Amino acid sequence: MNKPNLGIADLNLLRVFLAIWDLRSLTAAGDRLGLTQPAVSHALRRLRNLFEDPLFVRRPTGMVPTEAAFRLYPPLAQALSIINDAVQQHAKFDPATARREFRISMSDMSEFFFLPPLIALLDRDARGIRIEAANIPVESVSAAMRAGEIDLALGYVPGLDAGCVSQTLFVDEHVCMVRASHPLRKSKPSREDLAALRYAYASTNATGHRMVEQWLDELNFKRDVVLRLPHFVVAPEIVMNTDLAVIFPRSIARRFNRGKAFRIVPLPFALPPIEIQVHSHTQFAADPGIAWLRGVIHSMFHQPVA
Repeated sequence: MNKPNLGIADLNLLRVFLAIWDLRSLTAAGDRLGLTQPAVSHALRRLRNLFEDPLFVRRPTGMVPTEAAFRLYPPLAQALSIINDAVQQHAKFDPATARREFRISMSDMSEFFFLPPLIALLDRDARGIRIEAANIPVESVSAAMRAGEIDLALGYVPGLDAGCVSQTLFVDEHVCMVRASHPLRKSKPSREDLAALRYAYASTNATGHRMVEQWLDELNFKRDVVLRLPHFVVAPEIVMNTDLAVIFPRSIARRFNRGKAFRIVPLPFALPPIEIQVHSHTQFAADPGIAWLRGVIHSMFHQPVA
């Protein structure tokens, strides 16, 4: 029996192996790579023949790597990294003339905060640049950046892998927002003052905002929530015309309050700060386009620590 010629392994097989490794699913790997599930299955069969090992075994929890796959992963991941670096180092990028789409993972709140000024700048200075906002689950962001599925991530994204590079833009905190003529007149209300208010609860996919609910429960801070909303953007309109209050990140509250229709008051207890960052992956450290966009975002939104 002739041994397979390892030199015939193509780059697509390498990408399929790494996608299955990351996602433990043939369907998800196909979605990431833009391939059909049969195409991914065919590539996996070629990989199995190439390395004479099943590589991934189907289990109720997903496609589980074999011992051979565990041995193969480090050198194959390193090989893709070397190839990516070589391509990136020879690429040229001029934002004034470039035509390229960047995919950025961000929550709905991050979209509201970052996109209007960012798109205004691109519309003026880099009109060939396209942006696609993607809502990637926080536990999948590292793998998605490593695979090139997304170029950057924006916002509060805890628990990233060591290969991710994070640069702090600013540190956010949560505040209470009421209408400007609200009966609550104190600039620093007490716990009892805020507990007496009626609230709108605005749902969002922002990780930090979701964690606030857990922190408030741990502090045993009970709110009278009379309105639950599936989106956060409608909450200020309701708060502006009622005596309801809403708890928002300060950055979002300030953006809504540019017309001075609200009062923003601090919470009477300490909650963990939310570190808002721009994230990328070392796999694409040599990509001049990603480096340019990351620098633009940092220069636009970085706030020095007071």
